[in-house]
Amino acid sequence: MTSPHDPYVRVRGAREHNLRGVDVDVPRDVVAVFTGVSGSGKSSLAFGTVYAEAQRRYFESVAPYARRLIHQVGAPKVGEITGLPPAVSLEQRRSAPTSRSSVGTVTNVSNSLRMLFSRAGDYPPGAERLDSDAFSPNTAAGACPECHGLGRVHATTEELLVPDPSLSVREGAIAAWPGAWQGKNLRDILDALGHDVDRPWRELPAEQREWILFTDEQPVVTVHPVRDADRIQRPYQGTYMSARRYVMKTFADSRSPTLRARAERFLTSAPCPGCGGSRLRPEALAVTFGGRTIAELAALPLAELAGVLEGTSETARVLTDDLKSRIAPVVELGLGYLSLDRATPTLSAGELQRLRLATQLRSGLFGVVYVLDEPSAGLHPADTEALRTVLERLKAAGNSVFVVEHHLDVVRGADWIVDVGPRAGEHGGRVLYSGPVAGLASVAESATARFLFDGSPAPARRLREPRGRLEVGPVTRHNLRGVTAEFPLGVFTAVTGVSGSGKSTLIGQITEELPGVGRLVSVDQKPIGRTPRSNLATYTGLFDVVRKVFAATDAARERGYGVGRFSFNVAGGRCETCQGEGFVSVELLFLPSTYAPCPDCGGARYNADTLQVTYRGRNIAEVLDLTVESAADFFADTPPVARSLTTLLDVGLGYLRLGQPATELSGGEAQRIKLASELQRGRRGHTLYLLDEPTTGLHPADVEVLMRQLHGLVDAGHTVIVVEHDMSVVAGAEWVIDLGPGGGSEGGRIVAAGAPAEVARTPESRTAPYLARALP
Repeated sequence: MTSPHDPYVRVRGAREHNLRGVDVDVPRDVVAVFTGVSGSGKSSLAFGTVYAEAQRRYFESVAPYARRLIHQVGAPKVGEITGLPPAVSLEQRRSAPTSRSSVGTVTNVSNSLRMLFSRAGDYPPGAERLDSDAFSPNTAAGACPECHGLGRVHATTEELLVPDPSLSVREGAIAAWPGAWQGKNLRDILDALGHDVDRPWRELPAEQREWILFTDEQPVVTVHPVRDADRIQRPYQGTYMSARRYVMKTFADSRSPTLRARAERFLTSAPCPGCGGSRLRPEALAVTFGGRTIAELAALPLAELAGVLEGTSETARVLTDDLKSRIAPVVELGLGYLSLDRATPTLSAGELQRLRLATQLRSGLFGVVYVLDEPSAGLHPADTEALRTVLERLKAAGNSVFVVEHHLDVVRGADWIVDVGPRAGEHGGRVLYSGPVAGLASVAESATARFLFDGSPAPARRLREPRGRLEVGPVTRHNLRGVTAEFPLGVFTAVTGVSGSGKSTLIGQITEELPGVGRLVSVDQKPIGRTPRSNLATYTGLFDVVRKVFAATDAARERGYGVGRFSFNVAGGRCETCQGEGFVSVELLFLPSTYAPCPDCGGARYNADTLQVTYRGRNIAEVLDLTVESAADFFADTPPVARSLTTLLDVGLGYLRLGQPATELSGGEAQRIKLASELQRGRRGHTLYLLDEPTTGLHPADVEVLMRQLHGLVDAGHTVIVVEHDMSVVAGAEWVIDLGPGGGSEGGRIVAAGAPAEVARTPESRTAPYLARALP
């Protein structure tokens, strides 16, 4: 029998995802890292098993009524876990935060600052005290009435809406209108309203042009469409919408990023004249603290704000001390350059996760297990040292820290290592080693050991000669001030620098319009779909070919099943009970609704008739359940499918299932799926590939696989530019552009540009010492 003070978390029989009845003991009160190649099962062990069980136990103790208000994960597949304290998880959510979410709201510092102004601010004579809500642009009490607390107003002009006034309306003079039938519809309505749609735009009377573009009226008129010979078209009632109204409505309401971006091209954005961009009502802006308004303090970098709060009056001391204690961990994590009003969508994933970490440091919990998902992702090696200090501080406060991690410096600094593998998917799911870090050196089949203990630098590669130059800039945006950069074409370029130095802003300025670019492919880490209906097979186009293969079988032909029969998104072949989702939501009285496999199809997504059609002994649901690796063998002699699968294998995604929902993929996986879809297309001339941190979330063994692909693209005559923190990747580049030296206002300029060996010798570069170590 284990003593009540068992110092270990003991997991027995874990079978989540690809884990094979895993038994492992991890000590408490240490920093323990979980390592292994991507897809080996380390997240299934740390998050899917340990954290999920801690969360389940917590929910067991909550009143049933409260329980139904909390989104709950199911019980993990595990025999038993003993010695498990309560757990806090910090995952890398690449959520899409709104423009109202900011650094201040994520860290709760804004609340304290509003309280300070409400209680201890200097009010104008005779003004009544304001509640803290009145200092928030996100409440009705505080938001500027003119811009509704957004700080900017959008407008448009005739020059933007009609770029070429020599065209007539029928020829498409109003560029802001939608294309296809919707634009034709608006042109037909204008014609029916009696406007001349065939005269050049500049010849129309001024008041007509004004009305067509800017009216708020929405007249309804009967339209008699021009008949096409092959289609009978009946008259219909059409509603007119002016170009400005269409653009504003699309920009405000559309859920499609593409449509919004298109509408934005026809808008000018200016600070709101009512609040000057501060987002607040005049009453709130009349209150000051230390001679500054709340908007002025929120715009300061946090490191500077902490200085302004020094030496305040006794009455405000309690409030300013609270504020300073909240700001301190953020500055310590190297984020002192951020201001409270900086919008969350403009932060990188690494910055966002460190902000959440800072908030946890301040919470002062002890005796819990922190389960962290790659906290070093998106961090420059210099920032990783600050991160290690924070992990040590969480441990010193009496907590256990379980980290899923690939960064070798973080792994070396841990007290304990759990290595999962040996490979991904069905070739993984076993614990190869659990113990102090040094002991892993003797485990022959561990992929991690090879990189952790083999200090020999990578062999030197033959350098390729650039075929020309691409000039970008001068760029003045965020913290870049008139920066001009030159990117060599036909080689591999790495853009480096600490978080917040301006790397993503700089490469964001590379567009297809620049001379020398040719075709541009930008591969980011945004999700490939927002619902479980989007998956690996549908995104890569692989599923279309697989459905054709099934429709061509004898059984499908006899039954008259076409390609559509094998889609789970349309009626016909799918299971109608769950509408092709594979699971149903079960409503329980007083308990949270839970998801259960569909009782009719058992999670297969198709109806029984469709599942009777097989190809080589497997039905369509069983094919979707194959991993990329198994599917490559299964479809070896079907060239279009095999080509798709080979490119997925080439970027190291052999462990994913074909039907794996988009919602279950990490940012790094989504990025590599996009890269694979791009690689399987036929080559058309010179292409410039832009990748933002492609090695995020990758084990060093997977980085090798990915780099072979990227260098292969350069060898084929293309250009590859990556933003990267992994020094082994940077060392293998032909050209490096290092931004900095710091983040925020201390960054934003090019510190060094040249071959890796040159950049490694630049004294003021923060990247140089780390790059020097990685060079042969």
